[in-house]
Amino acid sequence: MSPPVDRVLPPRLVGIDVARGLAVLGMFVAHLGDDGPDGRHDPEWFVIADGRSSALFALLAGVSLALTSGRQVLPSGVALIRARLAAFVRAGILLLLGVFLVALGTPVLVILPAYAVLFALAAPFLGLRRRWVVVGAVTAAAISPTVIFALTTPTADGRPSALARLTNLPDPVRLPMDEFVTGPYPALVFLAYVLLGMAVGHSDLSRVRTHTILVGAGTVLACLAWGTSRLAQDSLGPDAAPLARRLVSAAAHDNSTLEVIGNSGTSLALIGLCLLVTRPMTTLGRNLARGLAPVAAAGAMPLTVYSLQILAIFLLGNDVVWNPQSNAVLIWFIATALIGAWSWRHFLGRGPLERLLKTAVDTALRSSSPPPPPSPRERRQQTDQR
Repeated sequence: MSPPVDRVLPPRLVGIDVARGLAVLGMFVAHLGDDGPDGRHDPEWFVIADGRSSALFALLAGVSLALTSGRQVLPSGVALIRARLAAFVRAGILLLLGVFLVALGTPVLVILPAYAVLFALAAPFLGLRRRWVVVGAVTAAAISPTVIFALTTPTADGRPSALARLTNLPDPVRLPMDEFVTGPYPALVFLAYVLLGMAVGHSDLSRVRTHTILVGAGTVLACLAWGTSRLAQDSLGPDAAPLARRLVSAAAHDNSTLEVIGNSGTSLALIGLCLLVTRPMTTLGRNLARGLAPVAAAGAMPLTVYSLQILAIFLLGNDVVWNPQSNAVLIWFIATALIGAWSWRHFLGRGPLERLLKTAVDTALRSSSPPPPPSPRERRQQTDQR
């Protein structure tokens, strides 16, 4: 009998970790950045974090799903069952953690409960080819916002929305524990980001050609979406019906089709750029990867960094979100997160919550695995006993 061959794991993609770290830090900016007297970000370019950070976070969740379930090799048979089981276990852990963070009562709109729903919704797509996953993403981006807007938008003559009339609740309707339609991160819309991320994760992310395509296609999608939205809003004018205005908007957190396309474009371009500049085959890439190691460390343990951010806001008080006097608190949060993540990653490896998640998944997979077939000696013993 030949000895078992150890499966060699592919190298970790530093560019993906850097992009994920930037997404987490972008959420810090959105939550803790200083607002000027007119309510705008100070400095104003911080507005790039609004909406785009959560979209990038969700898209990278799809990339992670694809990477952990086989990368370019689609899972099938037992491997597919195990990949889907792992997705459901992750969803359960994220839901429990998300409910805990929501219960802290901070002003932060916690994304983890929506993440849990997204992992469950994405599980059936794990065994599909990339083109069908893209079709699913396009369908979610095109249909979900339209259906949700039709249900939740007041009529042009001032009557409540269809959902408000159905539930006897005021607009905007927020149904308790609803992560599908009325939550801050509606899963039926955000599924487009996750599925698109899965398509990216099934690509060959080690090739420069893939990186270039991501940057180019992402830039085109972003320009097309934001430009179309601006032209459509100008053509409609201020007296347009509320539903029409929502459908052509691309503002942050509007969750319209055009915003999804624009956010997807910026996310793809950023991921491609991060992969391109951290290529390990070039001296420049290796140097940049070393320089961006703290950001990559935060991106390698995003669940821990994100959760500790909310816990810190709870301990410091909600005024750090509602009434920042400057960006000093934001800078301290970012510096602490980068130093802490790099130190933990360097000395202890996997983040604590990521370790918990992996342990839960591994335990579930072991308990669900069939027992190994009996050895020849055990079969002989069973025969003798009979």
